[in-house]
Amino acid sequence: MAKITMLGTGNGGTMDLYNTCFIINNESGNFLVDTGGSIEIIKRLKKLNLSIEDINHIFISHSHTDHILGLIWMLKKLSVKIMRNELNNDINIYCNDEVYESIITILSRVLPSVLVDYIKEGIKFHIVKEHDIVNINNVNYEFFHIPDTGSKLFGFKCKLDGKTLTFYGDVTLKPELSDIVRNSDYVMHEAFCLESEENIFHAYEKHHSTVKRACEMMNDLNVRNLILYHTEESHGLERKRMYEDEGKMYFNGNVVVPDDMEEIIIK
Repeated sequence: MAKITMLGTGNGGTMDLYNTCFIINNESGNFLVDTGGSIEIIKRLKKLNLSIEDINHIFISHSHTDHILGLIWMLKKLSVKIMRNELNNDINIYCNDEVYESIITILSRVLPSVLVDYIKEGIKFHIVKEHDIVNINNVNYEFFHIPDTGSKLFGFKCKLDGKTLTFYGDVTLKPELSDIVRNSDYVMHEAFCLESEENIFHAYEKHHSTVKRACEMMNDLNVRNLILYHTEESHGLERKRMYEDEGKMYFNGNVVVPDDMEEIIIK
């Protein structure tokens, strides 16, 4: 049984919500998608009784701080294990070429060169390109490029327990990529704020969506389950209810607005 555990669901500026990142788990292992922006990622893994070494596969979608900096803390911890010959598992990191250069540049600025060398020697980096298909934990993931005005962003599509899952990163859907998303059983898509609060949070100028816009687009593409994340946090415990209520007005399928650390079972 495959499941998604949302380690964080917030956007890049949230304080009480951790930045959006999650684990896809099946019987073959754990696949971490993005890492948030701080050492909090390691604390979140511990809450699941997972160590860094339990995460054999990591994908970084793009090089914004709220997606990549958690990885730097993970690599710092792993570099010491590599140096001491204590790393017992292979660690694979998947990313596009721009993200790879960002990772290496950041490491070279914040860690001693000897530790950076250990990371390069002991961690397996895989640079993925448009339409590459990579088998991760016995699931084939097809990666695709999402055009944006900023950092080079990749998403992916896969089959989990016979269900199609499309991860679309944290920008609004581009019309030219509609066919990638169309008829998916599950789509993971950002929703920066409620439509009624767009004038407060300015989602559109940041290339993000409101709940209404995301739901309207996915409804037109016959998506069955829509998972919304990368949100603001001003509504506290009411966020889930308010976002799901707006979503159900514009989406005929199942709208899921997960909390941090919430599990989503693929079924």
